[in-house]
Amino acid sequence: MTDSVLDIPVKRIDGSETTLADYSGKVIMVVNVASKCGLTAQYESLEKLYEDKRDDGLIIAGFPANDFKGQEPGTDDEILSFCTLIYDVQFPMFSKIAVSGAERHPLYNSLIGSGVEITGDGPMRERLAKHGLETGQDGGVIWNFEKFLIGRDGKVAARFAPDVTADDPRLLSALEKELARAG
Repeated sequence: MTDSVLDIPVKRIDGSETTLADYSGKVIMVVNVASKCGLTAQYESLEKLYEDKRDDGLIIAGFPANDFKGQEPGTDDEILSFCTLIYDVQFPMFSKIAVSGAERHPLYNSLIGSGVEITGDGPMRERLAKHGLETGQDGGVIWNFEKFLIGRDGKVAARFAPDVTADDPRLLSALEKELARAG
């Protein structure tokens, strides 16, 4: 068992091995992303937030996942090309992983296992249920673009439902609080 979510091995989208410890002392927003989702346009607001706050210590870490209705079918190269050409994504992107089910990546086991409650939970889950989609059971990820905020101390500080956007006052308030903390 690793001591911190930051120590869990992950792969950059180019396939190289790393951990989020590369960003120790920063505030990290981990987002499971997808290219063919109704929420895909969030790439734009995530990139704007990254550009606005990276000098203050924010890192956005995009983890493509194909767990929900096959909305991220591409290879890592195709995903990177899409993100850079369509949304000019500059924040770090990582290799595609599973964020739900039996194959869920250890990073997401740790993020979910933190027990941090989901801000904004409800509306997205209700919309999905109307379409016969029951997701996020037992504290799991609800859908694409769920956000976990990791503080400078390496602990999960906040969690946001997929439809809580990067410009939502609740997210911005939690982010400002974490950015203001000493490393």
